[in-house]
Amino acid sequence: MSKASSKAAAAALAAGGKTGVRIVVAGDRGTGKSSLIITAAVDNFPGTCPPVLPPTRLAEDFYPDRVPVTIIDTSSKLEDTGKVAEELKRADAVVLTYACDRPETLDRLSTFWLPKLRQLEVKVPVIVVGCKLDLRDENQQVSLEQVMSPIMQQFREIETCIECSSFKRIQIPEVFYYAQKAVLHPTAPLFDQESQTLKPRCVRALKRIFILCDHDRDGALSDAELNDFQVKCFNAPLQPSEIVGVKRVVEEKLPGGGTTDGGVNERGLTLTGFLFLHALFIEKGRLETTWTVLRKFGYNNDIRLDDELIPSFKRAPDESVELSSEPLDFLRGIYELFDGDYDNNLRPAELDDIFSTAPDSPWDEPPYKDAAERTSLGGLSVNAFLSEWALMTLLHPSRAVEYLIYIGYLGDPSTAVRVTRKRRLDRKKQQSERNVFQCFVFGPKKAGKTSLLNSFIGRPCSDGHASTTEEKFAANVVELPGGTKKTLVLREIHEDEVKGLLSSKESLASCDIAVFVYDSSDESSWKRVTELLLDVAGHGEDTGYEVPSLIIAAKDDLSSFPMAIQETTRVTQDLGIEAPIPISSRMGDTNNVFRRIVNAAEHPHLSIPETEAGKSRKQYHRLVNRSLMFVSVGAAVAIVGLAAYRVYAARKSSSS
Repeated sequence: MSKASSKAAAAALAAGGKTGVRIVVAGDRGTGKSSLIITAAVDNFPGTCPPVLPPTRLAEDFYPDRVPVTIIDTSSKLEDTGKVAEELKRADAVVLTYACDRPETLDRLSTFWLPKLRQLEVKVPVIVVGCKLDLRDENQQVSLEQVMSPIMQQFREIETCIECSSFKRIQIPEVFYYAQKAVLHPTAPLFDQESQTLKPRCVRALKRIFILCDHDRDGALSDAELNDFQVKCFNAPLQPSEIVGVKRVVEEKLPGGGTTDGGVNERGLTLTGFLFLHALFIEKGRLETTWTVLRKFGYNNDIRLDDELIPSFKRAPDESVELSSEPLDFLRGIYELFDGDYDNNLRPAELDDIFSTAPDSPWDEPPYKDAAERTSLGGLSVNAFLSEWALMTLLHPSRAVEYLIYIGYLGDPSTAVRVTRKRRLDRKKQQSERNVFQCFVFGPKKAGKTSLLNSFIGRPCSDGHASTTEEKFAANVVELPGGTKKTLVLREIHEDEVKGLLSSKESLASCDIAVFVYDSSDESSWKRVTELLLDVAGHGEDTGYEVPSLIIAAKDDLSSFPMAIQETTRVTQDLGIEAPIPISSRMGDTNNVFRRIVNAAEHPHLSIPETEAGKSRKQYHRLVNRSLMFVSVGAAVAIVGLAAYRVYAARKSSSS
């Protein structure tokens, strides 16, 4: 990489990945748009201006961030309204102009231009610029803050306001500097202007940075740690007098004592003091300071780790993803660290504390919410905690690794997970090496699917049938004979979703085992589950993604329908699978069903149902192979015979 390109890459990284800033200038006719742009570009007031300027590019080194700025002028003609709208939609920032000598153009900002931006859903920083400051009537002097405060209260998208004069070259470069700065160092993700406080996601990111810089883990940044932080972020050490000055400012504002957490203690700068300093920087308009810190630690404009830091994991459809041993050991350590009373019960507040350095708590929403077993106190056991991680890794491996990094994992992200062997290969080897198995739970309405999931994670059985539309998961650790532990993930497939699911060739590729639940007291439920089983088995045969299958006879506490044993025996024998497993979620009798599910998943060559079509196809292939074998043998015999004849003929010829 050349020096120029490496400098450009470094500038882009420091600017949150932006390699250029596009600023669109709009406003009423005659407010000074074109004069503003030309004066900024050539540092000279133009005598005359064309109606609309072509795109104007400021030099790369025009501003300290060294990110090129392109300024787009817009037409004031009514017939160009559509073109102006398109330019506004492509903007990184918008400069709205009014003329200081024409108050009506200022009124038009709140009655036309700002509502128009909202209508177009232009969600970028807005810089309001009063042009022609030199022409304002000296008898009508009012402060800019007094004029703009009501408008800024109504339109929070306004980043800043400034007055300028192209003719006298007053504050012209500042206009586009503020616009560029609003793009590269935006206020909105960091600071709530109304409450004048740091936003929660910003606090979480800064807390993580503080912990990473607190090398001795004593809850404060010592002078040496503060200096290391300064060198890492700003490539310059702090002088001892500067460290003293920083601490003095914090101590004056956050003296501590009593129940108040001070900003400085005997060990150094506390987290409270660290956060206070960043709030102070932002209040004083030094947003670039906080953004520099965030970007040095890999954050983007959404205050999330940049995509480049999060590995993606390529895998075949029938491969799955699991956490490797190192992050699993890390998570067990994290659990012990935050389970303060060592009661194997991670309370909700303790779980929130674990994720307090992440942008949010990832398990507050489906599919993770309520997917793991809760203790009687509403917390998570270590098995439940690890099951949630197993579920997240299975469904969204990159997201799982991202959150591992947020909570302090320092290992190589690319090796934090392992991609398992293909299930087709497992079937040939007659053994699966997976530690996490995904089970699709099929069945008709009211069969007991949800009850099965609930019983798996210790949730009480509900008397009434709850109609569910969202995707449901349940994950838990299953202990097998000999002490081996596997994680089982149950995914409920609603009856109405089956047709759509099977419309995709690879829909069963991620399924290690399928279970089919029916109401053992209802003959129609049995007939419907048989249809579902045949549909799924047939799809597996057609696509090559056959899955082991088990049938579960739910509601075993109720009387079976007439001829149930004969009917179920006939069907399961025809399909070549195990007889239905009776369970009663209401009575708490699960008949070791979860161990049996895991055992079937571990041996993927067994328990695979065969439909009549599948059997016919297999028999046909056998016949074809046998015929080919006979043809091959016949051809071999003919070749040997021909060779023998040639030898015989050669000998006879030589003897003659």
